[in-house]
Amino acid sequence: MEGVLPVDKPAGPTSHDVVRAVRRVLEMRRVGHTGTLDPFATGLLLVVLGRATRLAEYFSALPKHYSAVMRLGAATDTDDATGTVIAASDRWRAVDTAALERAAMTQTGTIRQRPPAYSAKKVGGQRAYDAARRGEERILESVDVHVSALRITRVALPDVQLEVECSAGTYIRAIARDIGDVLGTHAHLVELRRERIGSFAVADAVPLDVLDPARIRAACIPPLEALAHLPRVAVDATAEAALSRGLAVPLAGPSPGGPVVASREGRLIAIAEVVDGMLQPRKVFADV
Repeated sequence: MEGVLPVDKPAGPTSHDVVRAVRRVLEMRRVGHTGTLDPFATGLLLVVLGRATRLAEYFSALPKHYSAVMRLGAATDTDDATGTVIAASDRWRAVDTAALERAAMTQTGTIRQRPPAYSAKKVGGQRAYDAARRGEERILESVDVHVSALRITRVALPDVQLEVECSAGTYIRAIARDIGDVLGTHAHLVELRRERIGSFAVADAVPLDVLDPARIRAACIPPLEALAHLPRVAVDATAEAALSRGLAVPLAGPSPGGPVVASREGRLIAIAEVVDGMLQPRKVFADV
């Protein structure tokens, strides 16, 4: 079995716990995922099976859609409800919807965002969360992220429900933290659910607690179909034979940017790049 399996992760398990569960059910080792989802978060995790584990990098950069609940009035060391409160304020009682909307606007568009201290970002070759757990203070450099939409969908102070559409690498915990700072109230995230990754939706995902081989087969998306977001070039039998041996072939037509999917008769042949008008295979999937 190979392809992309959308899984609906519950709160609690790590992303690697999900991978281990799929390995156990399918009795196969070649299983991975395309991007970590925090243990306290729920929702869509893309699991890759078999040879599709080689495709993980082509999904990790897809935009994400989250629903979340932030709680005003307290900051935590993790920026979410799993952490220890490090600051508190009652100023949230004076916050109105207009102030919330203005604060939310500061977190839209391309922004500089400081990753949470407890995150997978590497500092000096180590994961930030490892250093934080040892009590070491590490300064995480702010990075550019893009938030294409941030909507306030419900206000029941001190809780505020949000919908966020953003680029890969964006921390919703950091958005909550920074909105709290703008309001002068402090804030942290208490709920997080990933609804979409690119065109993949959690509505089509298999819940982790009902995984079985039949459900996995039914939900598993074939590699070629899963790569629909990449430009595609149809090749003939001669080109397939060349690509399968790692040889470049001429590209007919305009040159798309970035990785290109080479296919034939509904099969994934290779992921290639266009170099001087030639399709240069980078990852071959055709049987030699």
